[in-house]
Amino acid sequence: MGCLARTCLHMLNRLSRVFQQSWFPTQAGMDKRCMQTGFVISDWQGIDKITSPPHLNYTYSVQAAIQAGIDMVMVPYNLTEFVHDLTDLANSKVIPMDRIDDAVQRILLVKFTMGLFENPMADFSLVPELGSQVHRDLAREAVRKSLVLLKNGKPGSTPLLPLPKKASKILVAGTHADNLGFQCGGWSINWQGFDGNNATRGTTILGAVKSTVDQSTEVVYRESPDANFVKSNKFDFAIVAVGEPPYAETAGDSADLTMIDPGPSVINDVCGNVKCVTIIISGRPIVIEPYVSAIDALVAAWLPGTEGLGVTDVLYWDYRM
Repeated sequence: MGCLARTCLHMLNRLSRVFQQSWFPTQAGMDKRCMQTGFVISDWQGIDKITSPPHLNYTYSVQAAIQAGIDMVMVPYNLTEFVHDLTDLANSKVIPMDRIDDAVQRILLVKFTMGLFENPMADFSLVPELGSQVHRDLAREAVRKSLVLLKNGKPGSTPLLPLPKKASKILVAGTHADNLGFQCGGWSINWQGFDGNNATRGTTILGAVKSTVDQSTEVVYRESPDANFVKSNKFDFAIVAVGEPPYAETAGDSADLTMIDPGPSVINDVCGNVKCVTIIISGRPIVIEPYVSAIDALVAAWLPGTEGLGVTDVLYWDYRM
């Protein structure tokens, strides 16, 4: 939880016990400036989950949330139920009117400060600049500065990175090597993200490699090559990109934090037969320990979005880590 502009967003989906204990935001060290000039908003259907199972006693959930300091409640479906319960709680003085007044004052202060009553509609004058080259250059810089080098060379061997731009033949492999949707992750174009390269414009890791290496370097791409293919082609080295599919909350919750298939087999088949750098594309840490010993160099790239060139900037050390 933090101060987002002038609003503070409570991630209530995982904090039901906290609210049952009558917790108030200032007790957890919330930014005092946010408490003075902003307001607190719940997450999507967040207060429903104060009870277990969710929505078991909605009146209590409304009471607990408002008394705990929530000023605005995100109610995606049954607005009338929330209004009815809150009105009854206020009329019966279970929730004091000064608490209601406090919430209203905070919300109106932010709206007046933002000028929403004078100019309620969005300003579209800067829309043509969205996705401009300036924006993409900044995004590319953010990608290369956020990469994390986890390994560079097996014990007793020389580091694999930086990769040479001039080589006879190299392999690019993996589920995430040529997929903008996987690079972008959830909340991109769609709620749970997208799969493939058709929903937006950008550069995949494969495309970035092809545009970075010397013209004499042969780049071979296979999403899931088997061990015999790798052995028979005598590659100088391989670049493997694997990780998670795009996801957002709920449908994207993971009980085991593992990469999607055939990621593990690609790592074993490729890195077991040629020197390889493995790039992990994920929005959160995932289990990689079982495969580390087979990998020569390992990079956590998180979600590089449309800017695959930010990854190759570092792999080839056009910019140093």
